[in-house]
Amino acid sequence: MRAFRALAVTAAACAAVALSAPFASANPPQGGGGGPSNISVNPYSVHQGSTMQVSASGCGHGGTVTSHGNFPPANLSAGSIGFATVRIFNHASPGHHTLSVKCNDSSLVATHRFTILEGRPSQGGIGGSLGPSAAETAIGAGLVGAAALGAGVHVMRRRRPVSGRV
Repeated sequence: MRAFRALAVTAAACAAVALSAPFASANPPQGGGGGPSNISVNPYSVHQGSTMQVSASGCGHGGTVTSHGNFPPANLSAGSIGFATVRIFNHASPGHHTLSVKCNDSSLVATHRFTILEGRPSQGGIGGSLGPSAAETAIGAGLVGAAALGAGVHVMRRRRPVSGRV
């Protein structure tokens, strides 16, 4: 019975490998100089001054990602899927824009759209850079004094009289 199970599992594995061979030959791996494809950006909508991840297939030897006036040219990593991280300029104009991907081993250029959103400046201020004012100091001292007075009253009420011991 065990031999039959092992034989069945082996036959199924061989069939799976044999059936996948035609699919592999019909879809050759990318990166052979065919140019960039399957470009994606993450996130699609990005704020001014933020970073965006760009990925593309087909650039086996790396490439370049550009978008004039929106971010400096970035290098696409080598491999079956190349990646690049770009930082959007603070002064880039909000709206829909296009980026271009060009592989190092091909003259073909592919494009992809993305959106730049208006930046959200930080809500800066003096925050904790200044010490407490005179009013805040007086209130704090009053609260500490009231707590000390309350603790003293509590201790005095809990004490037993010495003369009452037997």
